[in-house]
Amino acid sequence: MARYDVIIIGGGPAGLTAGLYTSRAGLKSLLLERGALGGQMVNARLVENYPGFPEGISGPELGSLMHHQAIRYGLEVVTAEVTGTTQGQLYSVSTTEGNFEATVVIIAAGSEYRKLGVAGEEKLSGHGVSYCATCDGFFFRDRQVAVVGGGDTAITDALELSQHASKVYVIHRRDQLRAGKALQQRAFAHPKLEFIWDTVVEEILGDKALEELKLRNVKTGQQSNLKVEGVFVAVGLMPNSQLFFNILELDDAGYIVTDEVMATSAPGIFAAGDIRRNSPRQIASAVGDGVTAAKSAFEYVQEQGNEARITSP
Repeated sequence: MARYDVIIIGGGPAGLTAGLYTSRAGLKSLLLERGALGGQMVNARLVENYPGFPEGISGPELGSLMHHQAIRYGLEVVTAEVTGTTQGQLYSVSTTEGNFEATVVIIAAGSEYRKLGVAGEEKLSGHGVSYCATCDGFFFRDRQVAVVGGGDTAITDALELSQHASKVYVIHRRDQLRAGKALQQRAFAHPKLEFIWDTVVEEILGDKALEELKLRNVKTGQQSNLKVEGVFVAVGLMPNSQLFFNILELDDAGYIVTDEVMATSAPGIFAAGDIRRNSPRQIASAVGDGVTAAKSAFEYVQEQGNEARITSP
């Protein structure tokens, strides 16, 4: 079984940064990622709020730059899905590509899009139902679409879609948005955006492709149907922490509880990025988390090495 000082689970900005720092510190480091390197940021056509890029940079390009910088200093990357983690003298991480051992594990597995959980959603996913406006907006040129949600992501998606669609309905279960003021002002002033307040989607209808949404007003109970060809779900994220609920303390929403140095409730396991409690869920904050987790990992490995030397005969 291959043995490392540090195993990093997740290849988003937190994981890639942690890998860069642990590798530069001389720790033998392995990063495990089941999908594309870069995490959620690869879905962003333009990242405008990451320091150092005044004109913005595409999410895929930023992810690629982070990846190449990390491997330049010796980080190993394996494309594999993690299936379990067990603790012995070392941590053993089981994956679809075999098992690996390490003194320290850094969990940077991020989060994934939260679904509505209504009839028709799974059936029509990819056939009118989408979770990424940047990825799929182009396919709805001159068509009517809807966005479900009222936060920053939902309103950003609606504005993004307005560049392609003929009409964008914003469906929100409350009577006011949660998005930032600047985004709200842009959205309310946009002629293509129309808001449907106090409303939820009850069913997504269509045979081979989305045809309409069945809606319900949460205050009056009145039902209605809305004809659209696309619906973009932006109702939040779910942390990818399911594999760790037996070994780590999680909060009620499933996020990993950490302290200020990214330490979890298990010695030698640190968490960084969107998967930890109270994360701002921004690329810049994920990078900072990765740095902190890497420093903590280095100190933990050093402590373990010193203890081994003291207790050895």
